[in-house]
Amino acid sequence: MSESVRVAAAVLFDAMGRVLIARRPAGKHMAGYWEFPGGKLDGREAAEQALERELLEELGIELRRCHRLLLLRHHYADRAVELEVFVVDESHGEPVGLEGQALKWVGVAELSRERLLPADRPIVEALNANADEGIAHGAGHRTAGHSAR
Repeated sequence: MSESVRVAAAVLFDAMGRVLIARRPAGKHMAGYWEFPGGKLDGREAAEQALERELLEELGIELRRCHRLLLLRHHYADRAVELEVFVVDESHGEPVGLEGQALKWVGVAELSRERLLPADRPIVEALNANADEGIAHGAGHRTAGHSAR
């Protein structure tokens, strides 16, 4: 294994409780797979800082408040990925694929049918396990500074 990568990922909900996923564009590692939005941490950047930066750069939204859902590690043939996953509780703006990536909102129950990155599969399991606790309905994507709680 040649590379270890630290990544922050976001679980963003819309008003109907659906989750936003993005398609990895051509030319990127594992192009064509769907993933939760986010990206690599730069240097000594904290995961929350990286998430805030990535959401602004990739989706044009401002992160206002989030909480950690889980930390996981996944081994691909050529790299290990340490993934810190956050649920976005409050944001500002409407997500747009600013880097040309396709976006779509998917119900939590339907996420397991999507062609997600293998590293993102445990996120789906965590969302399904926490569905009874209201994570998919209590948290959410909100615009204009409205809180999900």
